[in-house]
Amino acid sequence: MTAPGPGPSASGPAAPGPSTSAPAAPGRGAPAAAVAAAVPECYGDICITCSDTAVEVTIVRLLADGLAVVNTGQGEEEVSVALVQAQVGDTILVHAKEAIAVVGR
Repeated sequence: MTAPGPGPSASGPAAPGPSTSAPAAPGRGAPAAAVAAAVPECYGDICITCSDTAVEVTIVRLLADGLAVVNTGQGEEEVSVALVQAQVGDTILVHAKEAIAVVGR
């Protein structure tokens, strides 16, 4: 006797993975296109949001709740500056969208 589980049915083999009746959250079984749309594009070897490398960026403007808009050299991104004392115009070191140091002070 075999153990119950997924297997062929009258309509053919069972489809692996979650049901596609409702969209899943990005990173939780979502279609690849949905996940790709949720993750910013990386440039070369450096990506603030997904790299193992910290990068230098310049603060363009400060926002509420310890956030800032920064110039990455490839465009603008929003990062947290909650761990540092930084001002508009400062160069900061950012890893995983979190400022970890102010450069040159």
